[in-house]
Amino acid sequence: MTCPWRSLLRQFLTVLFLGGFSATCFATHTESAALSQQQLLNKARQSQNTVEKLDDQTQSMLSEFRAASLELENLKIYHDQLEKIVASQEQEKAELARQMQEIDVTQRNIMPLMLRMLKVLDEFVELDAPFLENERRMRISELHQLLDRSDVDLAEKYHRLIEAYMVETDYGRTIEAYKGDLDLDGKKRTVEFLRFGRLGFYYLTLDNSQAGYWDRDKKDWQVLPDAYRSAISQGLKIAQKQAAPDLLKLPVAAPEAVQ
Repeated sequence: MTCPWRSLLRQFLTVLFLGGFSATCFATHTESAALSQQQLLNKARQSQNTVEKLDDQTQSMLSEFRAASLELENLKIYHDQLEKIVASQEQEKAELARQMQEIDVTQRNIMPLMLRMLKVLDEFVELDAPFLENERRMRISELHQLLDRSDVDLAEKYHRLIEAYMVETDYGRTIEAYKGDLDLDGKKRTVEFLRFGRLGFYYLTLDNSQAGYWDRDKKDWQVLPDAYRSAISQGLKIAQKQAAPDLLKLPVAAPEAVQ
């Protein structure tokens, strides 16, 4: 006959065993669920990090794209401006080429013109009263040499020629006195010359014994009456700024008819 307390003991132990097994299984299931949740959280964090990295890369790529787009636009504007500059330079080159052709034509024409001008100036000095004869002849000679030189540019030659013309022009509106040599009666004598523009050219010997004037028609010196010596002497003082300007009675050449 089985003892009743042993039966109760077996039932109690069975319950404890089943309870312990159930607790063990519950604990294992709980740990597994927590691990799975942790893994999900880790994957979520990784995914979030990946998304954030992708977002940063996207923002970086977007910034680079915007910068590249802006640079491309700037390059397009610069390229368009360069095209305008090149077109303008091409026009300037064409204009310069045209001007160079005109300069070549001008240079070919201006040299004969200057030669003619010098010839006219030479003839004018030859026909004019013989005042400052050596100086004026030397100027003409130097101009002839200058025009033949290859190391002097065309502009300088033209400038010097115009200067000579201006000097000759100034002679027509100035008064001048200077000493020089003159052949009188076959003898060379030092005299004082007096020039009133181109109206009159006179001489007076240093001892005031003789006076004369240049006869433009006869191309020779003519002796003046003694009455003109004082007027010429006064004119010399005026030209040398030793006397105030005054009216002088002197013979002058008749004006020539303009042709």
